[in-house]
Amino acid sequence: MGDASWPELPYHAWRDTAATLQLWTQIVGKIRLSLSPWLNHGWQVPLYVTARGLGTSPIPIGSEILEIEFDFISHMLHVRTSSGEERELSLRPQSVADFYSRILAILNDIGIEVAINEMPNEVADPIRFSEDRIHASYDRDTAHRFWRALVQVDRVFKLFRSGFLGKSSLVHFFWGSFDLAVTRFSGRPAPLHPGGVPSLPDPVTREAYSHEVSSAGFWPGSDAFPQPAFYSYAYPEPPGFRDATVTPGASFDTTLGEFILPYDTVRQAALPDAMLLDFLVTTYNAAADAGHWDRAALECAIGVPAQVRPV
Repeated sequence: MGDASWPELPYHAWRDTAATLQLWTQIVGKIRLSLSPWLNHGWQVPLYVTARGLGTSPIPIGSEILEIEFDFISHMLHVRTSSGEERELSLRPQSVADFYSRILAILNDIGIEVAINEMPNEVADPIRFSEDRIHASYDRDTAHRFWRALVQVDRVFKLFRSGFLGKSSLVHFFWGSFDLAVTRFSGRPAPLHPGGVPSLPDPVTREAYSHEVSSAGFWPGSDAFPQPAFYSYAYPEPPGFRDATVTPGASFDTTLGEFILPYDTVRQAALPDAMLLDFLVTTYNAAADAGHWDRAALECAIGVPAQVRPV
């Protein structure tokens, strides 16, 4: 029957909420983007899994900091500053346009002026945030289950991340593609990315993929791929990568150009954590071996709480 801590997340049951929530997270993410200095690979823009939802982490505002958090337990958006200001916005059925105007009004009320690019990224048929009255769904139960899935995935991704000495991203949630991801780097530059990602500027894509990567993640599904799934890919894709043997239940999707492991396969497994960790390890091994990474210099044992890593 699997592990009950991994919730069911059928895409069609929360399709409308997912579409609306993706746009709400883009608004909050773009606020962080507008106020934060650029980091390599766009690492200044993601959100992070928190004990209650998804949050920005501290954003600099002059000599203070701002934090914004989606709370999927109380279903509120929390806005807090280090100067003691606190405001809330109810997470309930409301249009993207209303959510957009309300959060900007909250920020203006506490003295934070910010302007963002109103066009959504990486979505089909984008509508300016201030004009979008089509996407207005919010179901508490499915939003909560989505976050509970992220909690489980975040735990395992962080464990996987601990087994690498080389450059690695944090486990972070990209609001454009609406996925939780972790990326390892070989340390070598990559060929110039061709760009062409819908609704994403080519300079952003090329900076993000300026170095060789093995990247894995989780997304909750879309109309084009209507099921939650784990993925893993390499850029640039080395010869032989897609032919590697990986976790049973996973396969290489030639259309997407990446290994796919359905979320339900993990959720229903006797040991979901172990299956997901094996998928992360075996697909990384496929990328590192096919790409001739210096594995001896880059890898280490999985971390253990309260135990110093031996040198």
